[in-house]
Order: sequence, then structure tokens, then C-alpha cells
Amino acid sequence: MAVKKGVSKVQSTSSLDFRLMSLTYKCRDFLQPRINILKEVGIKQGFQVLDYGCGPGSYIRSLAELVGKSGTIYALDVNPLAIQAVNSLASKEGLTNMQTILSGCQTGLLSNSVDVVLLYDIIHDLDEPHRVLAELHRILRPEGILSVTDHHMKEAEIVSRVISQGLFKLSAKGKSTYSFSKEAWYK
Repeated sequence: MAVKKGVSKVQSTSSLDFRLMSLTYKCRDFLQPRINILKEVGIKQGFQVLDYGCGPGSYIRSLAELVGKSGTIYALDVNPLAIQAVNSLASKEGLTNMQTILSGCQTGLLSNSVDVVLLYDIIHDLDEPHRVLAELHRILRPEGILSVTDHHMKEAEIVSRVISQGLFKLSAKGKSTYSFSKEAWYK
């Protein structure tokens, strides 16, 4: 079931555009399985993971495998079509430990409650990246990981955007992702 939280503006993506994007992602995911990217992050059984900007749910199956039945997946997107697609996928796959959130920023999750946040191919498109990063900082556990990748941006742009507020520091660079941890003085 989708939870609507602080939606500032809903993307005006048509159903046809969304279906084309979903088809493109399926082709990409076949050639480059999402599980390979997620393994860089170190997600474990029982983790609470937020897929911020989940789109049609490319990472959901792989996340479910990694967190197991004892973990929880939160899938957030501003687009109702994305939420509908992820809910459909969860129903089809029998995923009972997943919750969707329709939002442009606010997650509605408790402070210090999430182990990993995925911010994949979305940071370039955020209207208010500072607000989003502040919200992600709030919900991440002190030892949590913000995992970021965005093929629309160069490494320096990604790192600069994430660390600019002093909330996060770069802690690891993988083949496909950048891992950021909370700055100690902000814990």
C-alpha cells in the first residue's frame, strides 16, 4: 500500500513515457543485473533499505533477496505510476516486507531507522537536493550508508553535491557506486 508524504509536485510523465522507460530499464537490467551493483553496498539480511526514486522497481527483486524476510524495503517515488508498478511487482513476487511511499521529499520514516539509502540515477533530477539530503541524513542510522550513482553526472559533481551541506562524507568508491556515511559531528 502506498503512503503519500509531502508531495511537492508530481512528475508529468505520461503512461506511454513511463512504459518506455520501464522497458529500457528491463533491457539494461538484463545486460547489467542490479544485484551486481547492490553487492557493492554491503546490504545484509535484516537491513532496512530505502530505494529513493525507485522508478519502476529495478532494484526491488535484488533488494528482497539481500534483506531477506527479516528486512524491510521502502520504495519512494514522486510518480504515482512508479508506485503502482512497484506495488504490482511486490504483489506478483509475494513481497510482504515492502512499503511504497509517494513523495517528493519527506519519507515519513523514523529518525535513525534505515541502514541503507539508494539514491540511484536521481540526484541530477532533484528540485531541492539539499532538502532531500537532509531528510536522508535524518532517517539514516549513525552507521548507515547513503549509496549514490548517477550516470548523468561526473564523479566530482556527485561527491560535491552530496558533501556540500556537511551532512555526509565519502567513505568508499565502488565500481558503480559511491558510499557516503554520516558526518560524525551530525550523529
